[in-house]
Amino acid sequence: MPRWHLHRRLYDWVLHWANTPYGGPALFVMSFAESSFFPIPPDVLLAPLVLGNRRKWLAYALTCSVASVLGGVLGYAIGATVWGLIDQLVFGLHLPGLNEANFLKAQAWYEEWNFWVVFVCGFTPLPYKVCTISAGLFFGWKAMPFAVFLLASAVSRSARFFLVAGLMGLVGPTVKPLIDRYFNLLCVAFVLLLIGGFAAIRYLM
Repeated sequence: MPRWHLHRRLYDWVLHWANTPYGGPALFVMSFAESSFFPIPPDVLLAPLVLGNRRKWLAYALTCSVASVLGGVLGYAIGATVWGLIDQLVFGLHLPGLNEANFLKAQAWYEEWNFWVVFVCGFTPLPYKVCTISAGLFFGWKAMPFAVFLLASAVSRSARFFLVAGLMGLVGPTVKPLIDRYFNLLCVAFVLLLIGGFAAIRYLM
């Protein structure tokens, strides 16, 4: 319970910025930070900001997208630099799942699906920060080129935040309860349909 109370206070703290003159800058900072270490997704602040000024939904979506991608670059840099200094220490702890064999499996996964790994993390509720840091980690193994990471991040994060802001701006308060309840499910369903479509095209070809 104490952890839940802390998380709830952090959630409320993020939300309160929508009622201040600093909502736009706060959205930028939180979107940037969430891509590498901050636990609360920027959608929490993006939605009420757009509802408060629906004519600015494009500006808010762009702010959120650009900041998130820039934060992702920081996460990528962390993975590409810091991990090389601590990898043997981490492996020496013998933590479940954290061993060189599993990292080689993950490397192969990134080599085959690198764009889609980042896209899924960036668009769905999966933790994008984990993906940005691990993508940087596998850069050293040539499994996650920076250009591919940047493209996948830009496409996925923009798609997510423009979807949220667009729905808030165009439909307004009536759609908010539905988004709160079904947004994660809709994101996952969209990605499954998208991947299924590409798989079907590949099979037919």
